[in-house]
Amino acid sequence: MTAGLTAGFLAAFAHTVMPALASSDDAAFVVGFVALDKAVSNPRFMVPFTLTPVLVGVATLLAFVDGQRTAGVLLTFALALAVATVLITGVVHLPLNAEIGDVVLDSGDLAAARSRFEERWVRWNVVRTVTSTGSLTLPAALLRVH
Repeated sequence: MTAGLTAGFLAAFAHTVMPALASSDDAAFVVGFVALDKAVSNPRFMVPFTLTPVLVGVATLLAFVDGQRTAGVLLTFALALAVATVLITGVVHLPLNAEIGDVVLDSGDLAAARSRFEERWVRWNVVRTVTSTGSLTLPAALLRVH
């Protein structure tokens, strides 16, 4: 469930939020993104986002302990994807978010700030949307109807 919440959230940014902001002028883009980033910085987002690798890691360990090698291997890949999602966020997105958040709106540097930010943020968000979707899909593939 946490992987699904994360994948859905990141996909919503990829398919709706960032395209909507892309159609705005520089001031609206910066102000809008900074407001969104502040709203996202809360436990309702952080709990499922950070809990996914933990839960997938526990499931991976339990699968191997239980002798379920195939499940363990699939879950190991899911774990790698969940960790990649968190790492991409920490290495790429959080620094970019902080940088654009530091822009003084009346400095006249909005176009430059947007230019340094937008393409890289969007590109890496697509990558983490894929990684988070994978961390959802692989464990889901293990579910069987009895």
